Amino acid sequence: MKGALKDLNLNIVEMTDETATLDGGDVLFTGREFFVGLSKRTNQRGAEILADAFKDYAVSTVPVQQGLHLKSFCSMGGPGLIVIGSSEPAQKALKIMQQMSDHRYDKLTVPDDLAANCVYMNLPDLGHVLLHCTAEEYPESTKVFEKLKDYTLIPVANSQKVKVDGALTCCSVLLNKKSNN
Repeated sequence: MKGALKDLNLNIVEMTDETATLDGGDVLFTGREFFVGLSKRTNQRGAEILADAFKDYAVSTVPVQQGLHLKSFCSMGGPGLIVIGSSEPAQKALKIMQQMSDHRYDKLTVPDDLAANCVYMNLPDLGHVLLHCTAEEYPESTKVFEKLKDYTLIPVANSQKVKVDGALTCCSVLLNKKSNN
C-alpha cells in the first residue's frame, strides 16, 4: 500500500510512537473535519497523531461503546450526510459528534448498525453514487437507502466480509483525483 501511495505522490505520515494505535475503521472524514472513534483498535495517542498530520482540520474523538470501531455503525453517505445506525450506542456517538462539531450534518438513520457502513463517491457522469448493503442482508435498511433521490445506488454483498469483522469501507481506499479532461 505504501508503494502505491508513493507512486501517486501522496504525502505519507508514519506513526513512530509504538504506543499509538489508529485503525482506518475508526476514522470518519466528513470533508470538513475528522471524527476518531476510541475503540479496541484506536487510542487517544493515535488520534493525536492524526490531528498533527491534518492541522487544517478539526479532529474530535468519539468513544466507541459497541462494535469493532466507529464505522461499524456510521459512515458518510454524501456531502454533509452521516449514515448512522439506530442502536442506542450509535445514537449516543452521533450526539457526541453533533456536540463537538460547528457544522450541522444531515443524518440518515438505518435500522441496522452494520448497514450504516457504506461508501459514497461523486463520480463524473454518474454523480452521487452509494455502495450499500443488499436487501437480502438488511431489507429494512435498504428501504431507507432507496429514499435517497438523485443517487445511483449499488447494493454490494457484505456477508463474507462480516465473517472476518470486515465491511464495505474496509475494502475501500478512495482518492480524489482530478480528471485530465
